[in-house]
Amino acid sequence: MTRALMIQGTGSDVGKSLLVAGLARAFTRRGLRVRPFKPQNMSNNAAVTADGGEIGRAQALQARAARVAPSVHMNPVLLKPQSEIGAQVVVQGRMIGTARARDYQAWKPRLMESVLDSFERLRADSDLVLVEGAGSPAEVNLRKGDIANMGFARATNTPVVIVGDIDRGGVIASLVGTQAVLEPADAAMIRGFIVNRFRGDPTLFADGMALIAERTGWTPFGLVPFFPEAGRLPPEDAVALDVAGAGRDGSVPLIAVLRFPHIANFDDLDPLRQEPGVAVAFVPPGEPIPAEADLIVLPGSKTTIDDLDFLRAQGWDIDIRAHLRRGRRVLGLCGGYQMLGRAIADPQGIEGAPRALPGLGLLDIETVMTAEKRLVAVTGTTLADDEPFSGYEMHVGDTTGPDAARPFLRFADGRADGAVSADGLVAGTYVHGLFANDRQRAAWLARLGAAPGLTNYEAGIEAVLDRFADHLEAHLDCDGLLRLCRPL
Repeated sequence: MTRALMIQGTGSDVGKSLLVAGLARAFTRRGLRVRPFKPQNMSNNAAVTADGGEIGRAQALQARAARVAPSVHMNPVLLKPQSEIGAQVVVQGRMIGTARARDYQAWKPRLMESVLDSFERLRADSDLVLVEGAGSPAEVNLRKGDIANMGFARATNTPVVIVGDIDRGGVIASLVGTQAVLEPADAAMIRGFIVNRFRGDPTLFADGMALIAERTGWTPFGLVPFFPEAGRLPPEDAVALDVAGAGRDGSVPLIAVLRFPHIANFDDLDPLRQEPGVAVAFVPPGEPIPAEADLIVLPGSKTTIDDLDFLRAQGWDIDIRAHLRRGRRVLGLCGGYQMLGRAIADPQGIEGAPRALPGLGLLDIETVMTAEKRLVAVTGTTLADDEPFSGYEMHVGDTTGPDAARPFLRFADGRADGAVSADGLVAGTYVHGLFANDRQRAAWLARLGAAPGLTNYEAGIEAVLDRFADHLEAHLDCDGLLRLCRPL
């Protein structure tokens, strides 16, 4: 009979997503049919499923860890923030509308129906469903109508293990305090705890583990040492960009990535971040684009027009023009591609209030936002060098103009995509995931005067997942976690 286990956390970014991925790989290697599941996710980093839907990037990684294809049912509710108080709502892979945070609360009862439907579909096709919570159940002000944490756990009678992050400090208080604020029926769903990201001698925290167990009555399932290679796995949250773009000594080419407020699908740059021959720096608000940058990347955006406004307010448009005068390259990805044109119009108000805005004018193209969203996996070659790529389209908007007659790439079905300036220094494309292909990435590194160091990016991801699964098997009571799961 199918079993289920829910991993919740004392807060955001305590490592829930990666723990689910590692456990998915560990239990899959034991011969179980494992399916990841997150009832509700909030992220602008999304992945395309084979059936033309979208889910959170973390669930796509977890599916990969479980060695199954991603499904829209692994993340039935995806919220894609468009502002500080509102988000697009994607249900079972399809956008159904936009909701302000306060209004979204009224949507939750009918969204729970979709959540439970997707859960049942996964359950019918698996031996074990690993469920990831969202944020923290300690946010008890959001408990009414909850579909992401204890509301789901109680609706499905799924046992919960809660994770605390010792690296950020206060882990004893965060775990004991979580139990203290939960109503008794919710607290009773938590059967154990995990302390994550420990550095140093684990024996020094033995008393801490015992104290948490004594104060809560929860079973300790393990103290997980910090796993440095976790940084090689695709991140989901923009908080990861706070530590992205490590120091550079000037000896290697620099790729500068503009960190928009609504940056999306920034995992496009992960393969380049792992290359030893280049440095990748995400340029934060308030900072100029480094004059020594060899390539400027305008990444994807959830609200392209707003982020274009922001780009100008930072003075980055001036930096980009100076960069081009130095004879260096600019690449736009999806929303960043749209910004490079002469104009962007949103007459239907797809991204907010209807409006139009002049673009950067670096490509002779124009974009009109449309209601239809294109979600599809693609393969093909770049036209400049006939190098292969594979990736996915995830965008709204039609882009046309004279520079589109010089397309950036051609799909396997013969369609062209993107545009290139007459001097070849400016290029844009709607395709995400471009740099994961080793030959495509090597071609870009060659243009920048760098030698590739990674030989197989995808194989590297697989190897890290296996080593992380080994790490969890060594430091967690995985047998105990399986015994905890209730047959459904």
